[in-house]
Amino acid sequence: MNAYRSESDPVAAWDTDPRLDTGYPADPQDGLAPSPPPPPTKWQRRWKWGKRIAAAAFLLLAALVLWLAVTAPLSKSLEPIAPPRLTLLAADGQEIAANGAIIEQPVVAAKLPDHVKQAFLSIEDRRFYTHWGVDPRGLARAFVSNLTGSGMRQGGSTITQQLAKITFLTAERSYTRKAREALIAFWMEFWLTKDQILERYLSNAYFGDNIYGLRAASLHYFYRQPERLTLSQAAMLAGLVQSPNRLAPTRNMAGARKRAQMVLNAMVATGAVSEARAKATPPAAIDLRFKETLPTGTYFADWAMRQARDVQGDSYGNERIRTTLDTRLQRIARAAVNRAALGKAQVALVAMRPNGEVVAMLGGRNYDQSTFNRATQAKRQPGSTFKLFPYLAALREGMEPDDPIDDSPITTGPYRPKNSGDRYRGMIPLKRAFAESSNVAAVRLYQRVGERAVVRAARDLGIRSPLTADPSLALGTSGVTLLELTAAYAAIASNQWPVVPVAIKQEEPGFFERLTNPKRRFDKDMLEDLRDMLRATIDTGTGRAARLAIPAFGKTGTSQDNRDALFIGYAGDLVVGVWVGNDDNKPLKGISGGGVPARIWRDFMASAVKGAAPVARPKPKPDEPKLDIDLPEMPEIPINVGNGRIELGNDSSVTVSGEIGGVPVGVRIGQDGVSIAPSDQRPSEKSQNERTPAR
Repeated sequence: MNAYRSESDPVAAWDTDPRLDTGYPADPQDGLAPSPPPPPTKWQRRWKWGKRIAAAAFLLLAALVLWLAVTAPLSKSLEPIAPPRLTLLAADGQEIAANGAIIEQPVVAAKLPDHVKQAFLSIEDRRFYTHWGVDPRGLARAFVSNLTGSGMRQGGSTITQQLAKITFLTAERSYTRKAREALIAFWMEFWLTKDQILERYLSNAYFGDNIYGLRAASLHYFYRQPERLTLSQAAMLAGLVQSPNRLAPTRNMAGARKRAQMVLNAMVATGAVSEARAKATPPAAIDLRFKETLPTGTYFADWAMRQARDVQGDSYGNERIRTTLDTRLQRIARAAVNRAALGKAQVALVAMRPNGEVVAMLGGRNYDQSTFNRATQAKRQPGSTFKLFPYLAALREGMEPDDPIDDSPITTGPYRPKNSGDRYRGMIPLKRAFAESSNVAAVRLYQRVGERAVVRAARDLGIRSPLTADPSLALGTSGVTLLELTAAYAAIASNQWPVVPVAIKQEEPGFFERLTNPKRRFDKDMLEDLRDMLRATIDTGTGRAARLAIPAFGKTGTSQDNRDALFIGYAGDLVVGVWVGNDDNKPLKGISGGGVPARIWRDFMASAVKGAAPVARPKPKPDEPKLDIDLPEMPEIPINVGNGRIELGNDSSVTVSGEIGGVPVGVRIGQDGVSIAPSDQRPSEKSQNERTPAR
């Protein structure tokens, strides 16, 4: 080709056109036709696609690294894979329960004897130090074995893959999980040394008997540190990881020894030990020094464990956490419940300090028969114990205990509740309506103050369960737990709310915490009014069976159709809630809140609080006439009934006065039996005129 072309040559003009340098094509009017660029060569096309693939691979790798950093942080492989063993202590330091896996401190590969490490490598991953997390030969061997059905199904997982599975993944059998397992294994091999991987695997592997990690297994089965394991002991432990529950020597010594021999044969095949040494090695014998005597759970321990785990955090070894449980009060609670006439009904009891520290808890009659905690898990209707909240709302609206409330039947509107026994008293003070647990008065208060005020009062005092939005809420138709209801009454005992029930003693809040989250309190008059009504319930109302020798405050509760019976109250430095009911929600027979629950509460308080036991009145001798000195000291409460009279005493006695054949007679029924004596009641003029001879 000529290096020079004339200006009249169109091709030469195109080649020398100065506009080519600017990137513009020649103007067609100049007579210069544009020439298309030459097509890319094969190598140019490959290079172009190669760059695209490389960019996509880089982006995929970056996304993968980010995903692994979030879902599989390497620090997680250093954490226990199961909740470590936790021993709960009572307030006095007595052990009450132990729960969780037995886990000890991690092992260090450099400090372990070679025969210990080789025992695991020979049976689990012979090419551990040469592969990159996944062993192709192991996968091929497992594939052939599974395909032909020869022997036990194999997974072909390396030690790195096993660590990835137990640390980050589930035991799901799927190709997706295996792919993730391999991916994480590559990730771990890239960032960790082989010894670090082996250490983490040995420190997390499961060895049966709720034992995790080589150190815990060595101490549990042989009572020695893993650095001092013999060859036979190491072989037995290495053989357990394939099927720890089936091969645990405490249950299957023959199977454990058979598997240990397979480990020794594998060590001979890899050259870790000589055949002569393997044959000369005697079978291992276990050395169990300690036998667990503590229960794994109780009603209180099950509830307290979550709080204790938060305190424990992620750590190895056996932690000991002191709780608020008072063993003396727990025994008293059990005795009070055992003495009660419950029939086939269930029972729950919660006792706490006014600050929320739970000191006793029963969630049922027998934990071994039922671990369901009826104090913390069951949401049952609280009945009239919930009336505390509409009355609190009324006090917040400016009402006072002496203000009148209508205790007559509700005859208008769609909701027409009735009082127990259809007893109505007309216009009575709020205090009496609360003490005698008037249903119609509570509903009228609800309608007066409004739903929001009642719900707010309940929420303020710590009720977190869902609440209905209708007038029946005033009568306790929404299910709550006994624990949260007892804590609500603790707010009145402590004059601060809300009270949060705790099983672990809390530190006193600092200045900044008190400033940002202050405890709220009742004003003096409102607190006095609340306590006055609660005391009246026990002194003169439905809770008379709970009377103590010291001031006591509480409220009875019986739900619809007598399905639940409760008593919640406080005395001294204890706040106690008692619930009685059937698990199948069937009605109770002859049990109401003022009966069995109130008596359980009284029996517990009488023994738990110094000076609270009621003073027993001396019984008269059989031949001794009944004198006035034996009568109750409280003023008589006469109730006129026709020609006779009924008198209620403060010792739960009832005296019925009348006449038989014109002779005045009094019949007294009390705790000491039935007595009949002449009555000083004189028949009225009307009765004399209407008297008929006895026949």
